[in-house]
Amino acid sequence: MGNFKTDNSIKEQEKAVLIALISKDQDEEKTNEYLDELQFLAETAGAITMKRFTQRLPHPDVATYMGKGKISEVVNYVKEKGIDMVIVDDEISPSQQRNIEKETKCKVLDRSMLILDIFAQRARTLQAKTQVELAQLQYMLPRLKGLWTHLDRVKGGIGMKGAGEKEIETDRRIAKQRIALLKAQLKEIDKQNETRRKHRSEMIRVALVGYTNVGKSTLLNLLAKENVFAENKLFATLDTTVRKVVFNTVPFLLSDTVGFIRKLPHHLVESFKSTLDETLEADILMHVVDISHPAFEDQINVVNSILEELKANDKPVIFVFNKMDLYEAKYLDEFLPDDVRKSLLEELKQSWMARTKDNAIFVSATQNRNTSELRELIFKKVKELYLIRYPYKAGYWQDYLETETTS
Repeated sequence: MGNFKTDNSIKEQEKAVLIALISKDQDEEKTNEYLDELQFLAETAGAITMKRFTQRLPHPDVATYMGKGKISEVVNYVKEKGIDMVIVDDEISPSQQRNIEKETKCKVLDRSMLILDIFAQRARTLQAKTQVELAQLQYMLPRLKGLWTHLDRVKGGIGMKGAGEKEIETDRRIAKQRIALLKAQLKEIDKQNETRRKHRSEMIRVALVGYTNVGKSTLLNLLAKENVFAENKLFATLDTTVRKVVFNTVPFLLSDTVGFIRKLPHHLVESFKSTLDETLEADILMHVVDISHPAFEDQINVVNSILEELKANDKPVIFVFNKMDLYEAKYLDEFLPDDVRKSLLEELKQSWMARTKDNAIFVSATQNRNTSELRELIFKKVKELYLIRYPYKAGYWQDYLETETTS
């Protein structure tokens, strides 16, 4: 299950502190919400969070991100507790990173680098490994001063493979050559993928999209009856998985893609566009939402904005509100009368049905709740598209289904 340490070896984990700013653009509540997510990212990468530091500032300090007084607090805590790293909840400049490292005498990661660390741990296929290394190099290149010596000191992050550990990439010229080579390799992989996709060109494609850790892989397992890796970790799925699924004799392709996240580094989106081709070429998107998450509406907006950036926001969308069991446990008192509980749930569903123009369904993938209704909705949408695009195929299925219904 990856390279993560178990609880009984927690003393071996690297210890981290998290730092973030409260500003006019990000109030205290939002900052704490982002820090919750950053802590989950750190845990996913294999670190344990010891403490959080926040400071109210109109904008980050140009030298050390936080003010001198707050940085001194961080420095004292780092020394006292033997902290291994400081993780910043924003992307920081190369000079800010060097200055904080100098003050704290430990390695410093920002959110972007932490996400890259996790991607490096999760990459399994040649395509994913190539994309991760490219993104790492593009991120690190402006942070160099001729040599990669500071990378040797910080060891590249939490268990990071790739750019930080390769002595061969000792200067900017070699790094740029490596970037060019990786881009060429990705183009070749893209060509191979395009050839594969042509072989299935007359199949309707459905792509699962959504925020990270909302249950996309679990849904894929349920719908495709496959055993795809799924775990309660951020970015459990990195490589795109495509499966052929048949509902009522109607076949289609179902793909799972990497989850999105707030403050996703732009260069990471760029590097992973070839992985996201399944999303770009999909006929229908299934936008999976963790409705039990307190910020699920923000997560919906994040996904929509990235889809817009990818120019994939013009496709038919089915909103799948997952983890209804957790939603009820969190937000509906167990002593509520049944009629009140039913009324509240109905009100929630009607609200989102109206907002999504009836293209929403509420399920619990882990408990297999309402998944037959989800199958019916997917079947309906897929069949509608077949009737438009491939009527000679869909006509056969239509005749078959009518025969089945009347017999």
